[in-house]
Amino acid sequence: MKHSFYVSCLLVTLVLGGCARNPVTGKKEIVTMSEEQEIQMGKEADPQVIAQYGLYEDKELQQYIDRLGQQIVQVSHRKNIKYEFKIINAEFINAFALPGGYVYFTRGIMAYFNNEAEFAGVLGHETGHITARHSVEQQRNQLFGQLGLIAGLVIVPDLAPFAQTASQGLQLLFLKFSRDAEKQADQLGVEYSSRLGYDAREMAGFFKTLERQEGDARMPEFLSTHPDPGNRNKNVLKLAADWQKQLNLTNPKANRNAYLQKINGMMYGQDPKEGFVENNTFYHPVLKLQFPIPQGWSYQNSPESFQMAPKDGAALMMLTLAKGLSLQDAASTAMQQYKLTPVDSKESSVNGLPALVVVADQQPQQQGGAVIRTLSYFISYGNNIYHLIGAAQAEKFNNYVEIFGATMKNFKQLTDQAIINRKPQRISVVTANGATLRDALKNRNVADDKLEEHAILNGIELSDKISSGTLIKIITR
Repeated sequence: MKHSFYVSCLLVTLVLGGCARNPVTGKKEIVTMSEEQEIQMGKEADPQVIAQYGLYEDKELQQYIDRLGQQIVQVSHRKNIKYEFKIINAEFINAFALPGGYVYFTRGIMAYFNNEAEFAGVLGHETGHITARHSVEQQRNQLFGQLGLIAGLVIVPDLAPFAQTASQGLQLLFLKFSRDAEKQADQLGVEYSSRLGYDAREMAGFFKTLERQEGDARMPEFLSTHPDPGNRNKNVLKLAADWQKQLNLTNPKANRNAYLQKINGMMYGQDPKEGFVENNTFYHPVLKLQFPIPQGWSYQNSPESFQMAPKDGAALMMLTLAKGLSLQDAASTAMQQYKLTPVDSKESSVNGLPALVVVADQQPQQQGGAVIRTLSYFISYGNNIYHLIGAAQAEKFNNYVEIFGATMKNFKQLTDQAIINRKPQRISVVTANGATLRDALKNRNVADDKLEEHAILNGIELSDKISSGTLIKIITR
């Protein structure tokens, strides 16, 4: 067995890259890139991630995650590379690790931690993906495809040219690690946080909080990109007990109040100035525009585009800024960009705004592919020309043309001052007053239909008793 492994290593070295000793296990393994290449991959991907989501604008929180992250590094198996820890301005609940030392937490996940021990455990988990070189394993085991950015959907391949495709950096974020890799990352999260004196049992409690989110229409992305290795909570609790015994950690810290004070005032949910969806309508307060979203369609908002698609991924609609000084220029540029041949076009008006409507076809881009038919509305508004495009296979286009039109014809100026001046929701940390969490929330005028959301946010049940003076999180605007 040993002889055959070294023969395999020699062949891989000659053809793909080589073998390396895993920093965590100490075992030699086949890899397809050097450590220098791994670091370079992360370095190139980092600007793509920041461009997509943006950094959360809170200097103290950014310093906080980096400070705790660097402490994790010092007790890790791989201290020889430079690590960067960042909070990105995204509402969804997730944390990512890129090759070469880049770790990102969304502000969404920061809102759901209820003490520093939970935070440290997940920081250790993500750092563990890097120290064990799990992303390198993914490179070895999986080729990148072009991913559409609409969460949870696989777009029909013929529509890929019309989707806002994922850069390599974002593809790395969307990759799922194996169950074995997740199990090892859990082990490392427990080890690293325990070595810093934290109560790693709290990490299991956080996973339970995430599981409670599964009843929501949008499952936390952490659970979709980090598959459960099975009996996660039970395993983490056992590992925590083992490490506490090994380190003689008799009084592990949680630092609940200290953590809650750090996130007091942090933005929660959608950032209105980036555009948001409410009552099946997309609003952009800064650009002062709005349009309806088809019932039941998924959507994805980013600085470059707003994308929509039905659950089966058989059609796609997207809003982008068009390039051109006139409607005709913009249409011509778009036809070239998407390799479209116009079938019909006409000048029009959309709610008083000058528009150009174009139906165009794209011939199959791959052998056995289908002809794609598109409907485009180029709309001049303010100092911009907006391009709303809907695409479907030509044979199914008639099934969607009215749906496309219902959105495009209802593009209009946003005038509602309440929407334009919408302030973001924020986390407010307050002192509880009441025998149970339900009592405390009701005393703070939390609406009945928001009670369960607040319970999950606080990591406890509505019926749980809380002592006087306990700090809790409530959502305010």
